[in-house]
This record gives sequence, C-alpha cells and structure tokens, in this order.
Amino acid sequence: MIVCICNNISDRTIRQAVDAGMTSMPQIREHLGLGTCCGKCHPHAKEVLRKCVSDTRQLEPQPMFFQPMAA
Repeated sequence: MIVCICNNISDRTIRQAVDAGMTSMPQIREHLGLGTCCGKCHPHAKEVLRKCVSDTRQLEPQPMFFQPMAA
C-alpha cells in the first residue's frame, strides 16, 4: 500500500528501512524522503513505522537465563 503519494513510498519500503535498522521518523524522512512534500502522509507513516518496529522487536530472540541447578 502506498503511504506517501508524493514520493511513491509504500509500507513495504518502510518495512525494508526498519529491517535495515531505521527506527525513527527522522531517519525514515532523511533516508526515504517520506513526508517531505505535503506532509499529509506523516500520521499514517508514523503508524506504519511504529507497527514495523514493534513487529521486528517481537521477532528478535529473547535472551535466555538459566538458573544453576542445586547440587
């Protein structure tokens, strides 16, 4: 789905940017040019970014802590 019509930026493009390590609107704006024309896409783009970052964090492996066994 196209998020930014002015710059033809899709939710998939935002996902790829998150996968590349970007996690904030300023990073996305600088890298992709999202929201730099009319700005009407900013609220929806922020929502898409938040969901992508959240999904990515949920997929990251969680550290495992083992308790030593009592002798």
